[in-house]
Amino acid sequence: MSYSVLVCDDSTVARKQVVRCLTSNLDVDVCQAKNGREALEILQKSQIDLLCLDLTMPELDGVGVLEAIKAHKIETFVVVISADIQVQMKTKVAELGAIKFLEKPVKSEQLLSLLSEYGIR
Repeated sequence: MSYSVLVCDDSTVARKQVVRCLTSNLDVDVCQAKNGREALEILQKSQIDLLCLDLTMPELDGVGVLEAIKAHKIETFVVVISADIQVQMKTKVAELGAIKFLEKPVKSEQLLSLLSEYGIR
């Protein structure tokens, strides 16, 4: 069974790293967004099983995306992958529905273990 994954990060390098981790280990269909606005457009048009989301981005940041997902009741798992590791930010994204906060650069084993825990393998 193939899962749909959206990787949202304004850094091309960060997106490629997450995509490489996912596609080399799992049967996933991956699409990408370079900011929160693009991610929301994709989420509203397509069923996405997992969103890998950065926090600091232009146009619409990760917190704004999480707020919109909650407001529009969009069904998707969200894993935040960010360098913003402040305790209050981790708390905020958890309150907004993110299942996990992973620090950049994401470690492949850490991401895969998390996905296995949620049945995405």
